[in-house]
Amino acid sequence: MKRKQLAYPFVIWVALFTVIPLCLIFYYAFVELNSTGDYTFTLAYLKKCFDPLYVKVFAKSIWLALISTVFCLVIGYPAAYILSRLQTQSNIWIMLIVLPMWMNFLLRTYSWLSLLEKNGILNNFIGMLGFNFRINILYTEYAVVLGMVYNFLPFMILPIYTVLKKMDQHIIEAAHDLGANKIVVFRKVIFPLSLSGVISGIAMVFMPAVTTFVVPSILGGNQVRLIGNVIEQQFLQADNWYFGSSLSIVLMVIILLSMGIITKYEKEEGGVGGLW
Repeated sequence: MKRKQLAYPFVIWVALFTVIPLCLIFYYAFVELNSTGDYTFTLAYLKKCFDPLYVKVFAKSIWLALISTVFCLVIGYPAAYILSRLQTQSNIWIMLIVLPMWMNFLLRTYSWLSLLEKNGILNNFIGMLGFNFRINILYTEYAVVLGMVYNFLPFMILPIYTVLKKMDQHIIEAAHDLGANKIVVFRKVIFPLSLSGVISGIAMVFMPAVTTFVVPSILGGNQVRLIGNVIEQQFLQADNWYFGSSLSIVLMVIILLSMGIITKYEKEEGGVGGLW
């Protein structure tokens, strides 16, 4: 069998589940059904995406995704660094980080309901310790950010860990031999060399965070409305595929711009081994 023939299943898969759905989204974004039952070209739904109401939703989605990405980086980088320095048991810790991902995404998110409820596990534990205050963040933006960080943190840790683990230790030893202390070695050698992992982690966290609708639906309730929820409602509840497709295109453009900025930054930093 020729090599090209081996690629046919993948080509068919891409055509069925990537190209055709994208074509349908682009088609529905620029047409509408008129009174005679015919589809006519229109930009009305695309213009509606820039209504201040939806611009705010886009802005809030990007803002919460950025906050979640920063938290994942702040938590994930030290964790990846410590894991990369472990001589033994690093595989066990990596498995513990990956283990929650073996569960269904919905189940992982629903589990936070029992933790964050007014009479949930967390508040009961605080009460057992004798404190009078209670944590009441469920159905707020704080709970949404918490859910995003929890679900997407492994996507930040793993690429950074991989880069740090493969880093040539002789370079670090040479820096120490030249008189650099640990802080200088980290600032001048380790962190710059790990930037490709950091940038990959940022991309892998930010993109699913800005498009997610499960986390805000469950942990945000009706109080937090992000763009993923609006698109889902347009398709499943309002049955307005035209506007839902237009919102999806604007979201894709935002993601493509984000990817372009990240790629440009990665090239300027001389990063290797990135996503693109």
